[in-house]
Amino acid sequence: MNPTKRILLLLLSAFGLFAARPAAAQGGVARTATAKAPAKSVTGIWRGYFITESGEQYKLEFQIDAPTGAVRGISYSYLDRRFYGKSNMKGFFNTGTNKFNIEELRTVEVRNSGGGGTCLMNYKLDFTRSGNELFLEGTYLGKREDRANPKNNGTWGDCGGGRVFLRRVETSDFELEPFLKKRDSIAGARTNPPKVAPPAANRTTPAPKPKTPNAATVRTTPKKPVTPPVAKATIPKPKAQTPAPKQNPVIPPPADKPLPVVKRPEPVFIPAQTRNRENSTAKVFEVHNEEILVKLYDNGEIDGDTISVYLDNKLVLAHKGLSASPLELRVKLDPNNPEHTLVMVAENMGRIPPNTSLMIVWDGDKRYEAQITSTENKNALVRFRYTGTGPGTP
Repeated sequence: MNPTKRILLLLLSAFGLFAARPAAAQGGVARTATAKAPAKSVTGIWRGYFITESGEQYKLEFQIDAPTGAVRGISYSYLDRRFYGKSNMKGFFNTGTNKFNIEELRTVEVRNSGGGGTCLMNYKLDFTRSGNELFLEGTYLGKREDRANPKNNGTWGDCGGGRVFLRRVETSDFELEPFLKKRDSIAGARTNPPKVAPPAANRTTPAPKPKTPNAATVRTTPKKPVTPPVAKATIPKPKAQTPAPKQNPVIPPPADKPLPVVKRPEPVFIPAQTRNRENSTAKVFEVHNEEILVKLYDNGEIDGDTISVYLDNKLVLAHKGLSASPLELRVKLDPNNPEHTLVMVAENMGRIPPNTSLMIVWDGDKRYEAQITSTENKNALVRFRYTGTGPGTP
């Protein structure tokens, strides 16, 4: 082969390889770009409920903005849109551990609270995913709020606590906060270029078509116009029967007046004996009867142990000595009030510390028992849950 032709062929092949490499590289970048998964985020609307230690249930909604790990938001605790408390919040979401901690800073609005006090809440939640559903679940502690002077707010726990269950949803029971409106408008701007809709509307208004039916109707209608005018003459008379708006005064809003009793979780002022000591859960009983009998004995040697007992933060037994004869207490449960807490507070240690007792629970003909220990620093907490009738229930 001619040396000149050989050189030209070599140059052309080298140029072809060089030109192909950028195209291949670009194809590789496109593939890796589409492989990225969406990042975790708690931004959006979360709705569900919380249950207090005394078993009361309230609706709860969060509106959250979390552009980074730091979080801001608004919470609503409510029965419905007319009776609620609204607070602003701040917190932090750890995407590595899925831990979400957020606390209410101040109550900014209360609707028909009945004049009661307000509580702020501190939430410790876990972010979980089940299929396409996202959840926040965990616990909260409340503290009394002095809205006039926040420096006098209480401490976390003096307004009770409980459990929280939330699910991410697309719609709110309330007005969207500006940060969520802005997010939605940005998302809408990205997906709005469907310019096909306006021209379609123009096409569905064909001007030429009405002209042909008019011509047809003009020819056919003159044969039957004699009778219709008589009917038209009588039609305006019933129109005088328009005093229907007189029914407006039948609006009776007083029927809604009992609802203002639904305050934002009513501050449960926990006694100092239970507030200043750790409440350690000794036992959880699931019971089937609507009334149970609780008996408390001194456990072991009778050494002068004295206790006080609180049922749902209310004192029911004060400074009672434990002995071989039981202290008795009846607890009522039902589907509307299914959970109760019993706290045993040691008033002394007796001759042989710590303060110990034996609890016997009669649930119909079923008998349960638990060993109870309380000290000067720790109370014993027993929880009763009503599960309805079940096997073995008389």
